[in-house]
Amino acid sequence: MGKFADRRAGPDPSAAGEEGIVDGDLNDFNMTMRKFLKQVGVTSQQAIEEAMRDAGAGKTAGRTFAARVVLTIDELDLAHTVEGRISGKAE
Repeated sequence: MGKFADRRAGPDPSAAGEEGIVDGDLNDFNMTMRKFLKQVGVTSQQAIEEAMRDAGAGKTAGRTFAARVVLTIDELDLAHTVEGRISGKAE
């Protein structure tokens, strides 16, 4: 197994009686999920940085902004929301 095998959350999908991802497909699943999450992280950071630049230091310096990300997978009826705060750069 890959170096992240021990970090899987939840029950082992290959356990007897459970339907899920078989071991051969687990690596493909993990790789595609990590690739997607990396894309989300990188592009989200770029969008936030651009929005902060466009707003200008006068509107962002010393302020904290509420942020929310909603991840959906329609076919799985998944709607996952992450909320947090992002601080503008100091003046």
